[in-house]
Amino acid sequence: MRIQRRGQSIRRVNGIANKRPLIIGIGGSHSGAGKTTVAETLLKHFNEEHSAFSIQRSAKNSELSRGWGAIKYTKTAIYASIIDDLETLTQESKDTARLINAGAEKVLWVQSPSEELKEVLSMAVDRLSHLRGIIVEGNSAIEFLKPDIIIFVSGRHGGALKKSAERVLEMADIILYQDEPSIKLSAKAKRFKVVFTPMSGFDECLDYVKKLLLRNTQEH
Repeated sequence: MRIQRRGQSIRRVNGIANKRPLIIGIGGSHSGAGKTTVAETLLKHFNEEHSAFSIQRSAKNSELSRGWGAIKYTKTAIYASIIDDLETLTQESKDTARLINAGAEKVLWVQSPSEELKEVLSMAVDRLSHLRGIIVEGNSAIEFLKPDIIIFVSGRHGGALKKSAERVLEMADIILYQDEPSIKLSAKAKRFKVVFTPMSGFDECLDYVKKLLLRNTQEH
């Protein structure tokens, strides 16, 4: 499979991948549910409270200086690409610009049809393997990567969920909602009521994310 990167074609080289960073996946009930807003809030906190969120993956002090990255996934019909060009990523209208402005050390925009997503995501994670953690946005991306922590954002619009959203909801560790959801929620997930504009009620969720991060770090 060929992946387009900066207008050039590159091929994945078979080999042993580096041990991946901790991954937080953010999925949602529909487009516009608030996934990017949640990702922004987490990144801002990780950036501002660096010492509190320092996740040591070894005894080396250099580990403490590593930041967080982000992957934004968009489904495409044909071609797969991993975009890291800052001129593209920082365009004012793009979610990737919001992630960068929130403090992400490195952002990749992954575009791929479903059948190629697993390989493209593996490549993207490999390219961010030097970071302490990665925030990944997108239901399909979560299904393939199986993140250490999964946050599901239940939007205000009712109606039936897509199959991918249903599966991510079932996988979720945390569910965020503004209005009491009409959909059936996962029994194992911790639920938090939040307001997105302006963001409020997120502190309790943030404390729980810290707890899960610490637990996952110890298990690694």
